[in-house]
Amino acid sequence: MTDCQGDGEGAKSAMELYEKLTAQGDKVRALKTAKAEKAEIDAAVQSLLKLKVDYKQVTGQDYKAGCPPSENSVAPDNGPAADDADDEDTVDPWNVSTTSAKGVDYDKLIVRFGSNKIDKELVDRIEKVTGQKPHHFLRRGIFFSHRDMYQVLDAYEKHKSFYLYTGRGPSSEAMHVGHLIPFIFTKWLQDVFDIPLVIQLTDDEKYLWKDLTLEDCHRFAVENAKDIIACGFDVNKTFIFSDLDYMGASPEFYRNVVKIQKHVTFNQVKGIFGFTDSDCIGKISFPAIQAAPSFSNSFPQIFGSRKDIQCLIPCAIDQDPYFRMTRDVAPRIGYPKPALLHSTFFPALQGAQTKMSASDANSSIFLTDTPKQIKNKINKHAFSGGKDTVEEHRKHGGNPDVDVSFMYLTFFLEDDEQLEKIRQV
Repeated sequence: MTDCQGDGEGAKSAMELYEKLTAQGDKVRALKTAKAEKAEIDAAVQSLLKLKVDYKQVTGQDYKAGCPPSENSVAPDNGPAADDADDEDTVDPWNVSTTSAKGVDYDKLIVRFGSNKIDKELVDRIEKVTGQKPHHFLRRGIFFSHRDMYQVLDAYEKHKSFYLYTGRGPSSEAMHVGHLIPFIFTKWLQDVFDIPLVIQLTDDEKYLWKDLTLEDCHRFAVENAKDIIACGFDVNKTFIFSDLDYMGASPEFYRNVVKIQKHVTFNQVKGIFGFTDSDCIGKISFPAIQAAPSFSNSFPQIFGSRKDIQCLIPCAIDQDPYFRMTRDVAPRIGYPKPALLHSTFFPALQGAQTKMSASDANSSIFLTDTPKQIKNKINKHAFSGGKDTVEEHRKHGGNPDVDVSFMYLTFFLEDDEQLEKIRQV
């Protein structure tokens, strides 16, 4: 791994980077064919992703195997890069922003978070194991990153089942369409794998972070649960719970919370989440509550006392810090590490520089909005990346790479051919 990183740093021209990328890609394929150790494969993949980021910075284009760069293929000169250029994208559980109209650079984010890219090989493997056409969220890279998904599939093929865990922080009475993304995909996962699902409503978290009453937070959880239920989950295999209700009703759940709390120091949560000395102690202890559903014996009414059932968590990648902490703690308290599938962010109406937010009504389309309200919001606020004049815009159309309405179609229009036709118009 050290050699590869050194090579990447030494390669300055587009062609040098292309050649190193090709060689590294061959190395990754060889390791996978030889069924090398997972850690060795992961290290090689991380080096490959780092080289892809470097290649894009030099050429302004994504790397494509078999398509070498032209001699004059150079990215636009935007002046000297700042040392903290990677920090242009802010991604944490509470803030998501970027300066790019195309949105967050997810390849960089994979390198930064140390996760693994969902590539065609993994999508094909999911199709093989399930016998179902992959969900369009997988085909289009909306779910783009993972942790230990190969391990989950290996175990499933050996008739070792797993369960799903996702959640929602109820900060408003109505959910917006961006909130549906993990639930739509989780519904598909539950259907194709035929497995249990737990959904955590973190009303306690919203009370700690927002200027809301405890009663409002719990009421929002109840209202949001109605929207979640409407997604059509299997009623016999789905458990939806409010933290404010379940923590006091399940000794097993609370015992796991305490175990996690004992194994995470204040310095660790400060480093992971950026807490300060002025944050209330409720915030500092909360990550353990979001971690606890990752362990099967937190739900004795579903799994009994079993603690060996692995958990798969589909979520937006801004939630990953919670589960990096969880995966670090899990082996120290005798539990399997949860696996994860990460999604991209659903862009705000004003553009992909930030995600849709329930706290900004003009950035969001709520599930309670009428068709007329939705049309007005799209017409008034949706960023199109249009031309300088109305005439030019009508003639040439918007830029699909930054056009918010088209971005929304990539999430909700399932027909790949129709989507491509719209892109080309």
